[in-house]
Amino acid sequence: MLVENGYRLDIRRPRFGDPLPKNMDGHDAAIIFGGPMSANDEEDWIRGEIDWIGKPLAAGKPFLGICLGAQMLARHLGHRVAPHPEGIIEAGYYDIRATEHGGRLCRCAFPAKVYQWHREGFDLPAGATLLAQGDDFETQAFSYGSCAYGLQFHPEVTYAMMCKWTVTGEERLGLPGAMPREMHLKGWYLHDAAVAQWLKAFLRAWVRGEAGSAQPCACPQAGLA
Repeated sequence: MLVENGYRLDIRRPRFGDPLPKNMDGHDAAIIFGGPMSANDEEDWIRGEIDWIGKPLAAGKPFLGICLGAQMLARHLGHRVAPHPEGIIEAGYYDIRATEHGGRLCRCAFPAKVYQWHREGFDLPAGATLLAQGDDFETQAFSYGSCAYGLQFHPEVTYAMMCKWTVTGEERLGLPGAMPREMHLKGWYLHDAAVAQWLKAFLRAWVRGEAGSAQPCACPQAGLA
């Protein structure tokens, strides 16, 4: 979707040794995607990536964290990331509800059901604004300043990705709260159109610094986790 809007992608994989940019010069925005690891892991690349989030925040450039990326943003802002106290996970499509602030986000309503694939969650970081909430994991979307966003769910998932995840991660589907594989695939046909419509509107506004307001990006300075 970003390429279709004229942006070039600079893909870095810290897990495999790719260095992260020294600064945001020459970059319009930054996204951290998900992964099977935990934001609590002590590997150097995990700690380094969490600390690196300070660069787009300090530069006032749009930042987006998706699932693990949102948890890394929460850690960077000084908040804990932890499993559900009852061992519940989310794998499949679940309801979310927009808050008053989330209802005004980029003039496009949050989808009612979104795709989840996570075992850990987080409380709302100090200074952040809750945009959408769920039942078992309350914080589903939040903003920090006017240009940093964290999404616990996966709006970017494709049908092919879902087929792969539900096979390679099949053991997760037996955990409390997870939905059976057939409900994942059926859910994509039922809900993906609404999610894609929201994501297109959000990305257009987010990368211009206009998702939360008509004002230019102005993120407050954040400390390192």
